[in-house]
Amino acid sequence: MKNSDIGDADVIKDDAAGRSDMPRRRTGIQGWLDGIRSTRAGALTLKIVIGLIGTLMVAGGLVMVPFPGPGWLIVFAGLAVLATEFHWAHKVLEFGKRTLHAWTQWYKRQGWTVRVVVLAVTAVVATVIVYFGLRTVGFDVIAIARAYI
Repeated sequence: MKNSDIGDADVIKDDAAGRSDMPRRRTGIQGWLDGIRSTRAGALTLKIVIGLIGTLMVAGGLVMVPFPGPGWLIVFAGLAVLATEFHWAHKVLEFGKRTLHAWTQWYKRQGWTVRVVVLAVTAVVATVIVYFGLRTVGFDVIAIARAYI
């Protein structure tokens, strides 16, 4: 396959590249990010954008943690975004994963009584949080329930 007017130069280059020990350029999102990081302005801009997006995700996730829903998932996702550019975020993310794994392993080793107690405490805390959350918006669930009784 000839792509130039000077003969087999492209074929020779492709053959040489195939025999080379140099790693190939990454493809997909990593290759795209490498292209942005190749200039100082691009690297700084990427750090700022990733920092803002990750920080907003972590802050939003921390706001959602007390409420039922994906609060911790959003926090971990924000840390994963930050970890693409910041080493400290990678270390925090790894610590969080180790801690979560240790908690899960501990919970699996417990008997059914401890599991039921943990479940009950979690349900009570979630109910209290939802109750006070609704009260701050103006819905008093207990007063509404009393009106129907």
